[in-house]
Amino acid sequence: MTYDAIIIGGGLAGSALAKNLAERGYRVLVLERESRFRDRVRGEQMHPWGVSAARRLGIYDPLAAGCGNQTRWWTTWLGGNPVFNRDLQATAPHGAGSFNLYHPAMQEILLELAEKAGAEVQRGTTADSVIPGSPPKVQYRGQGKTVSLEARIIVGADGRNSHVRSLAGFQVSRDPDRLMIAGLLCEEVPAPEDATHHGVGPGAATLIAPLGQKRARLYFMYRKEDGVRELSGERRVSDFLGCCRSTGAPAEWYDEARAAGPLAEFNGADHWVDKPARDGVVLIGDAAAATDPDWGTGLSLTLLDVLTLRDSLCSASDWDAAIRLYSLQHDRYYGALHTVTRWYADLLWSTGQEAEERRKRVLPSLLTQPRGIPDVIGLGPESPIDARARRLFFGEEEPVHA
Repeated sequence: MTYDAIIIGGGLAGSALAKNLAERGYRVLVLERESRFRDRVRGEQMHPWGVSAARRLGIYDPLAAGCGNQTRWWTTWLGGNPVFNRDLQATAPHGAGSFNLYHPAMQEILLELAEKAGAEVQRGTTADSVIPGSPPKVQYRGQGKTVSLEARIIVGADGRNSHVRSLAGFQVSRDPDRLMIAGLLCEEVPAPEDATHHGVGPGAATLIAPLGQKRARLYFMYRKEDGVRELSGERRVSDFLGCCRSTGAPAEWYDEARAAGPLAEFNGADHWVDKPARDGVVLIGDAAAATDPDWGTGLSLTLLDVLTLRDSLCSASDWDAAIRLYSLQHDRYYGALHTVTRWYADLLWSTGQEAEERRKRVLPSLLTQPRGIPDVIGLGPESPIDARARRLFFGEEEPVHA
């Protein structure tokens, strides 16, 4: 076999894994569909537990220098006023705030790092078949020819609509539809750039992830049951900004905002694969579990996958056993994160008088970060999810404050 690992997808997951494996002497091939990365609406905000993983993978410093904006604060806005300003650096166990980065630049930086580490990168390629086995096989097209290869493992790192996942026959589970999210890259956004901003309005919310130099990715979130707004395309930019303006962040921040990329809207429902590794084929990142982007956990979960798979492979000579271990660990921490985000969705987005009364009772206490309560931003999958944590979260038991 020419390669130890063939990685299909050269984004955050694929490039970070390729860099880390190549640095440790493994023979790695990355197959990337895009010849040039273009701006698309994607997650560009990483929680503190994702920042910790980025540091351990050796990609944080080059990303911070090349395309990232490290914030310290998480500010929640209501009616144009800040109702909560959390110092993540001081309160998150990982000692960091949110890290916002421009996606196309991130992809280019990481692919270059992978190549410098010794990985081979082929762009403009399309996988036609992925066959699990011992060894697994891949057939792909690129540069006017069709190539068939074997490797010790084949890694699907090709995103939430993963072609590898389908080709290899993995079964996908999916949550019921609940939330919709639209996103747009904008210039001339005057929001303070040392914070990630969360605006909360009646039945809707916004997130502003500053990228530096008055550039920011803006997101608008709402319940699907209230009617799909179809916020996609250039003609809907004004409507999108109007929707953002109607929520809790200061309305004037949107007055001079100018679109600097495409506007697109997505259904946020989680979809995932149970046991995302078998017979030499491994799924990581969104290919393994695409989380609801309304909670901003996608980039962080992706890097946790990369870190877990790297450590499993590098600590074992038997890679079949290593990918089984990765699969078990992935299901554990994704399952915990999935539980936490569903609790948040139930608390924040349920309708009816009982839900409104619960929010009034619970949110003031929740915002002060009492001990023992799930924390999607600071703890993510490390959050407590036992019966007592659930009672605390939903206000069925009085918390003990830090």
